[in-house]
Amino acid sequence: MKKLGVIILNWNGLKLLKEFLPIASSYTTGDEVELIVADNGSTDNSVEWIHTNHPEVRVIEFKENYGFAEGYNRAIQAAEYPYITLLNSDVEVTPGWWLPILDFMESHPNAGAVQPKILSYNDRSRFEYAGACGGFLDRLGYPFCRGRLFEAVEEDRGQYDNSNPEITWASGACMTVNRSIYLKLGGLDPRFFAHMEEIDLCFRMLLDGKKNYVVTSSHVYHVGGASLNQGNPQKTYLNFRNNLLLLHKNLPEKEGKRVLFTRRLADTLAFGMFILKGDFENAKAVIKAHNDFKKMRLEYTEHPEKNLLHSLPGGGISAVWQHYVKRKKIINI
Repeated sequence: MKKLGVIILNWNGLKLLKEFLPIASSYTTGDEVELIVADNGSTDNSVEWIHTNHPEVRVIEFKENYGFAEGYNRAIQAAEYPYITLLNSDVEVTPGWWLPILDFMESHPNAGAVQPKILSYNDRSRFEYAGACGGFLDRLGYPFCRGRLFEAVEEDRGQYDNSNPEITWASGACMTVNRSIYLKLGGLDPRFFAHMEEIDLCFRMLLDGKKNYVVTSSHVYHVGGASLNQGNPQKTYLNFRNNLLLLHKNLPEKEGKRVLFTRRLADTLAFGMFILKGDFENAKAVIKAHNDFKKMRLEYTEHPEKNLLHSLPGGGISAVWQHYVKRKKIINI
């Protein structure tokens, strides 16, 4: 029986499939692994191209576009392997990339989610923005990474290879999960639509007593921004809204209200920075994110009893203060 299913979710992504699927197929082979494309009702002949050019790749077809979160939830429900890797279609894998990850998952039964080092496809000496060398949340819930603090991205010199492998969240660009834990926790939250849904899932894994890790002996290259580029107002909107949602649903009600009150003040500063730069579209996106959060938070009525945020690595740090006031580009965790 194969142990690891590597799933690429596709929707009208024929161009990316042509570029990255041949590499993924070449480097994701063995008795223990299977490469899968889950197709969200594409109309660009993606499925036909896969069947013709890569018959070795398993295809799971959906009749409609379920989006990122629900598409993966359905695919993982159908793919009965002990471990599942969610792999973005714009990721270039490397020879043997999956072997250290599978070994790690099997030797760490408490592992909820694991990621490799994620490097930039366009500048291979540097980390990639979305995940870098593992993610954390600061005291107000702002995400940052080893190797990336807001827009400051580091060169990979092996400086994190011997660090504690425990992280707060693994990047959805290349995230391996224990399937049974994933299904038990309900998978990705479809209401997030896109962005930060993997951070929300990883937080729920921590609340469930599991741990998340980075395996630095594996690395992949991520293009990033294949759907929405950095600085896109829609991306700003989703990041701000979903960050507030994950804090609201994963913190105790009273403590969550205190954190969210302070977050609103900090986000007001972000709004002001956009205004000063003349970036009015992103400023409006911040306002819209907060307005929609107020409506959507009513859908989440259950809250955990324990507050993990401040006890997590990085949870006592203000990344905003460190970066924007003290002008630091690195926070060592």
